[in-house]
Amino acid sequence: MSTGTLLAIIIPIVVVVALLAVAAAFVRRRRHLRERFGPEYERTVEDTGSRRAAERELSAREKRHDSLDIKPLPSSVRDRYARDWESVQGEFVDRPEDAVHDADLLVTSLMHERGYPTEGLAQRLDDLSVEHGRTIEHYRAAHEVNELRVKHEATTEQLRGAMVHYRVLFDELLTDGGQARHAPA
Repeated sequence: MSTGTLLAIIIPIVVVVALLAVAAAFVRRRRHLRERFGPEYERTVEDTGSRRAAERELSAREKRHDSLDIKPLPSSVRDRYARDWESVQGEFVDRPEDAVHDADLLVTSLMHERGYPTEGLAQRLDDLSVEHGRTIEHYRAAHEVNELRVKHEATTEQLRGAMVHYRVLFDELLTDGGQARHAPA
């Protein structure tokens, strides 16, 4: 075989192999993002209007999150937050609006204590979605009711639901997403 014939065979094979490698990398990246963000992946696709834009957005969230100093809580701090939650929950019977407000403040405080920036709801949602993509919808739902609470438009049932939603995220933040790491006490 001549050199020209060999090149005519080898070059297309190399191009096809390279294209397959690139396609495989895209598929692995998409799978990684879907697994990491859970339902937040599809929500972001819907919000941005395309998978490519959503994947850029989610990758940017990961990059920002990786630069944050998210840390586990010492057991004494976890215990204090657990007691504080019990207090807020007990407040619900007599003062449900105040309890929802206090639950929101407690979740925000816990986020801050863990190392999450707490400026602006949209940024909090983005930052939390990286490790808590499966529960971030609970935070959104609780926050919506909290907004109604501010205008005294939330029903008692909505307020009760908000407490449940806050509790889901609170529990995850308190236990490092269900995979508690042990910090020094």
